[in-house]
Amino acid sequence: MVAAGAFDELWGASRNRAPRAGFEALAAWLRDLPPAELDRRQQAAEAAFRSLGITFAVYGDEQAAERIIPFDIIPRIFTSGEWAALAAGLEQRVRAINAFLDDVYGERRILADGAIPADIVLGNAQYCAPCAGMRPPHGIHAHICGIDMVRTGPDDFWVLEDNARTPSGVSYMLENREAMLRLCPELFELLDVEPVDSYPELLRDTLHSVAPARAKGAVCVLLTPGHHNSAYYEHSFLADNMGIELVEGSDLEVDDDIVWMRTIDGPVRVDVIYRRIDDAFLDPLFFRPDSLLGVPGLLAAYLAGNVTLVNAPGTGIADDKAIYSYMPEIVRYYTGEEPKLRNVETWRCRERDALRYTLDHLEELVVKPVDGSGGYGMLVGPTAPRADLERFRAMLKAEPHRYIAQPTLALSTVPTFTERGVAPRHVDFRPFVLTGADGFRIVPGGLTRVALREGSLVVNSSQGGGTKDSFILSPTPQGG
Repeated sequence: MVAAGAFDELWGASRNRAPRAGFEALAAWLRDLPPAELDRRQQAAEAAFRSLGITFAVYGDEQAAERIIPFDIIPRIFTSGEWAALAAGLEQRVRAINAFLDDVYGERRILADGAIPADIVLGNAQYCAPCAGMRPPHGIHAHICGIDMVRTGPDDFWVLEDNARTPSGVSYMLENREAMLRLCPELFELLDVEPVDSYPELLRDTLHSVAPARAKGAVCVLLTPGHHNSAYYEHSFLADNMGIELVEGSDLEVDDDIVWMRTIDGPVRVDVIYRRIDDAFLDPLFFRPDSLLGVPGLLAAYLAGNVTLVNAPGTGIADDKAIYSYMPEIVRYYTGEEPKLRNVETWRCRERDALRYTLDHLEELVVKPVDGSGGYGMLVGPTAPRADLERFRAMLKAEPHRYIAQPTLALSTVPTFTERGVAPRHVDFRPFVLTGADGFRIVPGGLTRVALREGSLVVNSSQGGGTKDSFILSPTPQGG
């Protein structure tokens, strides 16, 4: 069973078993492929992912270390027109995010003009006060953004949240495509699908473009917390495919505000660090003194302009869900345009009327901590037990500023292979936007996450959701 009124991306809202225009080839493929063959290919994909070690921790699960990312063999499709509209909106939104970050760490015009309250920025735990007044190369703070989106109708796309700290999932996008090319090659003959394999090259070009001015032939590295991290597979995958070194904090040292990498041939100066470590653990001299993951003196080297950190420290302020609620105003303020992508209606519980509405309609709403991520710590009112509702009611009354509330959306569904055959499951979508000194790069694809449990709206991989390949169709028909 799926959410009432959910739009199915293959069959449309009517579910009359006539596919939507442009989706006839996928419907015919599903109709003609025997269930046993579909199951064989699904099992082959899972075996390949297991042998590659494509894993993600599911916290609280004793088997987490052995859990592969669940992958579904049936792809999700976007038409070229749908993608063109999304790509234009993504570029506008990320341009505004970077302008906002550059402003709040600089002149703070948006705060002085009262477009958004100063306290939700300057008083936010994600605001990196040591970076105030520091402008990174080319004024780019969020070089890599993952924008989470959902769909509720044929033309109804919504941004659910912005990820500007250390967005993950792009390696799964790439591995999903490899699996589909190998196991379902006939689909790429039936459908003219845009490629995604250029992403590592585009990411490497982005890193080089934002190197400090002195750097020629910049040395870039990827800084990982280590193999115990849930996204370590992605870290090693990207470093390998970009042809750069994968390093841990112990591999780097700072001397006279310059970052050096230890190698068997002696120290090598580092110009750009693609860091997959949260701000709090980056540098024990500035942040958590007990951190063994970061590099002492790293922030001083960054503030001196001797190394570029990707993404910049303090970008997490743009992930905050209270800030998210102001994104339409932020887009208008910095671009002078109307937002091309819509926000989900959001009640800021720090405001008295919004809190009252949330408490009165708790059973109907989704409540999220403003600094939350990964689907943790949130309440899905319509499916929550009474005890959880009352627990959240008490937390909202005690600390309303820590929460926002949103309506429960009827997320679109996509046909998914289950133990009982092909059935609709709810999905979201995370495309990735790269911002370099020479502009924007958006690979025509993204990570589709699917709620594998029947009726579930929680798609996060960290909580047991799965993934699908996302096909973006070319605007030029095959043979055209």
